[in-house]
Amino acid sequence: MMTLRSCQHSGSGESSGGEQDVPTVKSTSVPRSMAPDHQSTSPNLSPENSFFLPRLEGIRVGHVQRVSLVPDRTHNMRTLSLKPLLFEIPGFLSVEESNVVMQLAQLKGLTHSSLLTVPDGQEEQLTQDELFSLLDLNQDGFLQREEILSLSHSTDGSWLSSYNLRKIHTGLETSPSGVLSLQEFKRVGGGVFQYGRAGQGLDGHTKVREKSTNTRLYLGEGTHHLLKSIRNRVTRITRLPSSLVDLSEPMEVVRFEQGGFSHAHHDSNPANPNSSCTHTHLAANNSASNQVPCRYLTVMLFLNSVDGGGETSFPVADNRTYEEEVLGDLSQQYCDKGNLKVKPGAGTALLWYNHLSDGNGWVGELDEFSLHGDCSVARGFKWMASVWVNIDPDQRRQERYQRMVLWHPDGQIKSSEHDNLHQDL
Repeated sequence: MMTLRSCQHSGSGESSGGEQDVPTVKSTSVPRSMAPDHQSTSPNLSPENSFFLPRLEGIRVGHVQRVSLVPDRTHNMRTLSLKPLLFEIPGFLSVEESNVVMQLAQLKGLTHSSLLTVPDGQEEQLTQDELFSLLDLNQDGFLQREEILSLSHSTDGSWLSSYNLRKIHTGLETSPSGVLSLQEFKRVGGGVFQYGRAGQGLDGHTKVREKSTNTRLYLGEGTHHLLKSIRNRVTRITRLPSSLVDLSEPMEVVRFEQGGFSHAHHDSNPANPNSSCTHTHLAANNSASNQVPCRYLTVMLFLNSVDGGGETSFPVADNRTYEEEVLGDLSQQYCDKGNLKVKPGAGTALLWYNHLSDGNGWVGELDEFSLHGDCSVARGFKWMASVWVNIDPDQRRQERYQRMVLWHPDGQIKSSEHDNLHQDL
């Protein structure tokens, strides 16, 4: 049976735990050598493309570590839970920066569902001009490899079939400039692209959120400087290799109306031989038809202070055991019974690991205790954003994907533009 521990945090930044200046990690960020069967056959692939995943340590609930995310400023990072490994960072964004993110999301345009619904298995057709505009995340008039792959492994990009993705990717590889203009894109397409059937939401739910709108904001080059700064802060605080963060899916911004909430769910999925990670599907070279999001960790950003309700709940945090059948209906019950609820505070971030470590510096099993949801907004609105770092539990497949994405037409591996952004915390 579940043992419930009721605990609520306000996001004010006050704490009662011990402090230390340097976050503890279970491993360094030095790349590890590849296992013999992971060795690359490419003579141009540098050892830096094989990753060893550092992992922060929580020490104990209430423990505070000082972290440096931006120059000339330190932040307090407090451990909220050990199962899942969950941290709170007040002031990750300033109030002004939070307002800018909300404005950028409104300019991009918010839609009522992250899932495309098409009746009776039919396919909805888009013109090539419309599809090009959707794929051109930074709206510079050209399609880059990073944009195609970034959209292809986001949950709202899963409608783009593998066949169409491969056609676009082949066009990018054969283009002398390494990018596609609208005219080149039309030649590659050779006709109208189509949506496939919409996939299900996480945990099999057809709709995870209620009374909400959302959009995606690309964090790569050519975007607003604040969005690039958010990407860099995620890189600093997680200490992950920058290319893993750079190549992950776009940030999702969500606005909940009064009465809006999300069902309890996991952000990632357990490894399954019959499925492949959406972000590495093109590099998987297998016939798995089921594609699922593979998200090693989540950084959730609260963009406003909610007038009433809207807490983020972790219903089984630090529970002795995880028994899904005890949870009953995963709807609004978890907010009343949840072990841990965090009240939204403008600029506060939550960071948690969706997967355990495999003990060898790579992604392990799904952490069932990372189950979470958003409680109903009683008054006003709730704005939040989620940054996910996509890593395939299959290391060889992740490395193959990295090589494919970072490969340039001249046969060289593209060096990360953020190699020097790592900072000892």
